[in-house]
Amino acid sequence: MLLDPAIEAEIHALAMRYGAPYRIVAPLDGASFDPVARSDRYGEVCMVVRRSNGRLITAIKTFYPVGCFRLLTGGVEHGETIEAALQREVEEETGLQTVIRRFLAVIVYPPQRFATFAFLLDERGGELGSRDPHERIAAFREIEVAELPVLAATLEAAPDRFDAAIGGNWRDWGRFRAIVHRVVYQALSDDQAAA
Repeated sequence: MLLDPAIEAEIHALAMRYGAPYRIVAPLDGASFDPVARSDRYGEVCMVVRRSNGRLITAIKTFYPVGCFRLLTGGVEHGETIEAALQREVEEETGLQTVIRRFLAVIVYPPQRFATFAFLLDERGGELGSRDPHERIAAFREIEVAELPVLAATLEAAPDRFDAAIGGNWRDWGRFRAIVHRVVYQALSDDQAAA
């Protein structure tokens, strides 16, 4: 078990309601950058928001390298449940009303005790737009599920340079961000094949 017992208990409860997630261990080889270096959170939720047309929402922030759109994520603070963070972050980052369809993945990144919890959500209403100006979202873009590996490859090719905005190297950050895109693609592809 790589996560605290209370977190594992919540993962189990969420899996009973929304399906068993993929469990992935993805070492980061000591790389440090935001968000994994932050002490105010133990993980993040990845919001795989599916619009009524079947496409997924991605976003790019004002300070990201050119072309580095990605699935939305938001921090899970200490003392906050994963589901509460998911609901809060969806509202802050998209302004949409959604319903959870599937618990897709739990990804843990040793040696850090940081995890990504990915969920498939279906849009139910609202108007797409960030409600939190601190998020600095520059643009949203919709993609097909089949485009997730291309997005992952773009993230992996982020510039090899340090940036104070993330407290680390963009290439390390991009490789980290690519992981959830590949795992979500696999989970959604497997779900589709089983349907």
